[in-house]
Amino acid sequence: MNQLLDNILERPLAHKIGILVVIIILVTALYYSFLYIPRADEIAKLSDSVEIARNEKSVKSQKAANLPQLKKDLQQLDAELKKAVAQLPDKREIAELLRSISAKAQQVGLNVLLFRPRGETYQEFYAEVPVDITVKGNFHNTVSFFDEVGRLNRLVNIDNIGFKNPTVTGDNVVLETTSVATAFRFLDDAERKKIAEEKAKAAKAKK
Repeated sequence: MNQLLDNILERPLAHKIGILVVIIILVTALYYSFLYIPRADEIAKLSDSVEIARNEKSVKSQKAANLPQLKKDLQQLDAELKKAVAQLPDKREIAELLRSISAKAQQVGLNVLLFRPRGETYQEFYAEVPVDITVKGNFHNTVSFFDEVGRLNRLVNIDNIGFKNPTVTGDNVVLETTSVATAFRFLDDAERKKIAEEKAKAAKAKK
């Protein structure tokens, strides 16, 4: 940040004012409009919805042999299950989700300087999949990128937003924007079992 301020202070007065105004606008817009902070209870509710729908579907599947109403209920539960699962992809779908995020940046005219997935962080029933992203472009392109990510039908959190290396070309200010995009995916049964076993071993080791 100090380097960024020094860079600004060394420029002519007109450039200083222009750059600072744009940066203030950018900070405000990103903070209030495009900081998608996932809530643990939101993910928990999705997981509960999936588990409840799966259990009800299983029970009614056994009873729905020749009962039209139960078959209708079963179809409704299946639709609700698909809707809940759609927001949290499974392991096979996460790679496609990450590719779509990168593609969104390119589609709005940003130059993707860095797109680096980190290791997954495992919770009880889901995994966090963080990706370090650095893009270069003007204010409009950056805003468009975050807007496109927000429109995805998957849960994606954008945080740790920063900017550096501003350059001025005419009335256009180009910035490098850094952020961390975190996607979320459901753990399969084997993964959940493994995590539960590891937690049990860790708890036992503390005793």
